Amino acid sequence: MAYVDTLVDLAKNNKNIVVLEADLMSCTNTGVFKKIYPDQFFNVGISEANMVGIASGLSTLGKIPFAASFGCFASRRVFDQFFLSANYAKLNVKLTGTDPGVTAAFNGGTHMPFEDLAMMRTVPGLTVIEPSDPSSCAAFVRLMAEEYGCHYLRIPRKPVPFLYPENEKFQFGKAKVLKEGKDLCFMALGSLMVNQSLKACETLAASGISAGVLDVLTLKPIDRDAILEQAGKVRAVISAENAQIDGGLGGAVAEILAENGCRCRFARIGIRDEFGEVGTQDYLVNRFGLDVGSLVKKAQELLS
Repeated sequence: MAYVDTLVDLAKNNKNIVVLEADLMSCTNTGVFKKIYPDQFFNVGISEANMVGIASGLSTLGKIPFAASFGCFASRRVFDQFFLSANYAKLNVKLTGTDPGVTAAFNGGTHMPFEDLAMMRTVPGLTVIEPSDPSSCAAFVRLMAEEYGCHYLRIPRKPVPFLYPENEKFQFGKAKVLKEGKDLCFMALGSLMVNQSLKACETLAASGISAGVLDVLTLKPIDRDAILEQAGKVRAVISAENAQIDGGLGGAVAEILAENGCRCRFARIGIRDEFGEVGTQDYLVNRFGLDVGSLVKKAQELLS
């Protein structure tokens, strides 16, 4: 896993890197880090809010704490502690939420974070990142370690395909164009929806529609310039996220387009005011309209 491998590599030369877990080492694979650097690892048990408090305390001592749990716990359960003890206090806490959105699969509705992006986007000064592949994940973990301040990293546990070479450069607040389009642009966040968007482009091309993909990468700060540039080249824009569209990427893109008087047509693909449920990831992707067919249908409707 890119997250753990990068932390192990960083800790070789930086004893201030510390890892905190809420008894989910087997899920995030951080047991590897614990085995190599036992003195830089803390398992706080199933006590996520306390984990954030401990991470904040470690930050005051000059440590660079990376704390992780399932996304539902790393957002809903710890929100007040992360807001006040870490962000309000202007400390240096790195919080990671795993199994975002429908990727929680068989853990079901209680463990399915659809609302974490909207919640974290409201925290003043917080950087919110959702990498799209192992290369971008590794790069952003390194940037998080280098930059002082609080960060929220949203990553899946299951393997995802590479989209970028290992030496690709990334920056907070900078999106990347994976594919240029003349008719429509999918503005996607996270591995699931970026890959769904790329597949939708292939399907649309067969019917003569030229669609492109903008990999947003960081929800906050968001790359307004890239969004406006792509919106200015096409007739329609679709935001695509594995999360609630209200307050998340869909809300952010809508705000940018509206505030800058963009005249392109716009639609949002994502979760629409629903709770999660149990199922395979493939079932849930279709159940909540995150599938390629839904992207293609929406694109055709906008361009008709």
